[in-house]
Amino acid sequence: MKVLGITASLRPGSNTKYYMEQCLARLAAQGLETQLVSLRHKKINPCLGCYACTKEKACAQTDDDFAEIMALMEQADGIVLGSPVYLSSVAPQMMSLLARATFVAHWNGKFLAGKVGGPITVARRAGHNMAFSQLLLWFFINGITVPGSSYWTVGMAGAGGAHDAAQDQEGLTHVANFADNMAKVMAKLFA
Repeated sequence: MKVLGITASLRPGSNTKYYMEQCLARLAAQGLETQLVSLRHKKINPCLGCYACTKEKACAQTDDDFAEIMALMEQADGIVLGSPVYLSSVAPQMMSLLARATFVAHWNGKFLAGKVGGPITVARRAGHNMAFSQLLLWFFINGITVPGSSYWTVGMAGAGGAHDAAQDQEGLTHVANFADNMAKVMAKLFA
């Protein structure tokens, strides 16, 4: 079983990436194959709403990195999305990726449905709930099963370095509990 983690932070030494690495390490320790994709050096154009994907199992835009990431999303059994919180929202690059992925998957057999996944959002002080909800709603509209945790998988960090995230023991505990539950759900669904 394979889990893809996608992070949307554009910063080097990202707190969001740190939380995701902890999640993926926990999943790997339970025997799952994991892969991390950072949008930091990726170009993801916004959806054009052209509906070309209704006729072909691909996005009409080919001048960016979307197709590469979409292929990884399709191949994965599990997807974890991590985003910093910008103005109570997820990073724009993540939303561009998710909008296009939903259109391509929806019009081509809903191939994201049946996977397992969940969100991780990271903010310095506030805005988690809105961003977390955006990602959660994306999982639901695509038919992806979302395991719970001991609380929402939100991290408190904001100094721009992973050392900041490492201080949030409560957030890291919730991410670990989510990873444990995700591994259990995947074992039951895909065994």
